[in-house]
Amino acid sequence: MAGHHASSLSFATLVSLLLATLCGTGCSGDKPSQAVAAAPPAVPVTVIQAEPVRAPLVIEAVARAEGVREVEVRARVSGILEKRMYEEGEPVKAGQLLFRIERAPFEIALAQARAQLGEAQAVDEQTTRELQRLQGLVAERAISQKEFDDTRSASAVSKAAVKSAEAAVRQAELNLSYTSVTAPVAGMTGRARSEGALVNAGSDSLLTSIVQINPIWVRFSLSDGDLAKVPGGRAAVRKLREVELQLPDGTLHPQRGRINFSASRIDLTLGTLEMRAEFANADGRILPGQFLRARVIAGEQDNVFLVPQSAVMQTEGGSVVMLASAEDKVQPRPVKLGQWQGKDWVVTDGLKPGDRVIVDNLIKLRPGAAVAPHAPGEAAPAPSPAAPSKS
Repeated sequence: MAGHHASSLSFATLVSLLLATLCGTGCSGDKPSQAVAAAPPAVPVTVIQAEPVRAPLVIEAVARAEGVREVEVRARVSGILEKRMYEEGEPVKAGQLLFRIERAPFEIALAQARAQLGEAQAVDEQTTRELQRLQGLVAERAISQKEFDDTRSASAVSKAAVKSAEAAVRQAELNLSYTSVTAPVAGMTGRARSEGALVNAGSDSLLTSIVQINPIWVRFSLSDGDLAKVPGGRAAVRKLREVELQLPDGTLHPQRGRINFSASRIDLTLGTLEMRAEFANADGRILPGQFLRARVIAGEQDNVFLVPQSAVMQTEGGSVVMLASAEDKVQPRPVKLGQWQGKDWVVTDGLKPGDRVIVDNLIKLRPGAAVAPHAPGEAAPAPSPAAPSKS
């Protein structure tokens, strides 16, 4: 019995050990083997070192372009519009031929005027010779004074007729010249009357319009709050002269403009001061009626930082830049922005000299993530091998 009991225990023990072994093997087979976790490699980023600078103080305002001169081109004689000599909407030069009105009626009128002038001159020459002949006779009392006076009166009438005929010829010549309608100024043309239309020198005389766009004017208004930012206060506003112009595509006009008009008082309804600046526009890139942004140079500000626009992130809490810390870790930093200067933001608060601002790969970064910084223009460092993380 005792031996049999010992054998039973030994068998039970063996079964237990076998089950434990099988269970351990099966359970370990059900769970995937855990690979050694590796930390993500450092992200290569370009950094710039924040350095305080002196930057212009800029006040921005919505602006609208308008032509320096907007001229209506009108017919000065009545007639059939025979031909248009330019393309609608294209720029023209001052003095360029735009339209031709039918010339034949005015050529006939000029010929008639010249013929009448010739007749008047012939009569005047005849009366003049007669007056000279009678002048000697009246002195000798060979003719009566009345006959001489009558001839002298006839001579005066003939001379007046010559002057009147000369004026008629000049008017006929002028009317003929008006059949060629030229551009009074250089600029961009508008819609034109169609060829074959009957135009009148009165109310129906408009043929087209020309807007002078080089230079071009840009009109804008500064609010009372904007005026308060000007160093020296409102009294210094009239000394403002330079203006930058931001085009609809976000770029700046290559040349600064000059303020050539500033209103004498604040608009009581809007609380704004109207201003106007003049810009070169040789390429015709700016068109009348176009909306732009005027950037008035109101002075300078010290101890600000210039940061590329691509380095600034807009969040619900405000503007943020990413810095590379001394340990090459990502560190978010809230900043206060001023205005744009070229392709940069002017940062007025939040940065310190020497801060390393990350300017690219922002979408890959998370606070505390490792980065591999390099200066602009340098090749990105090779990624470091993944290091196993401690379990």
